[in-house]
Amino acid sequence: MDDNGLSAEVLLALLEWQRDAGVDMALDEGPHDHFAEGANAALTAAQAEAAPRRAPVAAPASAPAFAAPAYPAPRPALLAPEQAVVSAREAAEGARTLAELRAAMEAFDGCALKTSAARLVFSDGNPQARVMLVGEAPGREEDEQGLPFVGKSGQLLNRMLAAIGLDRTSVYISNVIPWRPPGNRTPTPQELAICLPFIARHIALAAPDILLCIGAPSAQTLLGQRDGILRLRGQWFDYDAGGRTIPALASLHPAYLLRQPAHKKLAWRDLRALDEKLRGLAKKPAGD
Repeated sequence: MDDNGLSAEVLLALLEWQRDAGVDMALDEGPHDHFAEGANAALTAAQAEAAPRRAPVAAPASAPAFAAPAYPAPRPALLAPEQAVVSAREAAEGARTLAELRAAMEAFDGCALKTSAARLVFSDGNPQARVMLVGEAPGREEDEQGLPFVGKSGQLLNRMLAAIGLDRTSVYISNVIPWRPPGNRTPTPQELAICLPFIARHIALAAPDILLCIGAPSAQTLLGQRDGILRLRGQWFDYDAGGRTIPALASLHPAYLLRQPAHKKLAWRDLRALDEKLRGLAKKPAGD
């Protein structure tokens, strides 16, 4: 019997009737909006499902300093060609010694060739020599060693100089272009124009008695000529080195002679003319 005087059998029968009628929960004293409660529960469950799951992370006693990933420094943006020529001229004119000129060229970022070359190829030989040889541009071996004319063409040049009693201790050697063009291609007119102030200043600071322009790009750029090297070679020109006139001779490049050995006789004539001119000039004063 319960408090209302109903027997257990009656209570069980009531529960069975309520179950059959669809009753699934007991009610208490206060009213409940079970429809609203169900909707809220469904919304909460959906929000919890959509939220990203994160594993709990225990905060360290002392968080380490954040280290930014190391990325290569971006290359400086190249100047427009006209600006690059002006910048090169200013940098070259500011150099008072060969060492300062080299430093200025190392710091110069106006020529795209610098971005693909391994290193600057500045010079070789004796800067006090009476004869200065200026070639075209470094090749692969020159780019690797940082010296002009050290490959097969350089070996041939050494033999050519030896034929008139000269070697690398008695000449000074450089190039119009100090950085190797990709694939040893011919320098573009734009690249030659940008690098011209540097080689012009180089010649002025070295102040040789005779200038030997080796190959078409060198002869055409330094002497202001448009003819091919076969027409220019063997001719003497006056090179203006900042108020001082230097006799300049155009000749064939050793790399060309390796491809066209029959023209070595023409180069030999140029070397004899160089030797004759050198003997006819007064000796270069020591320390000049």
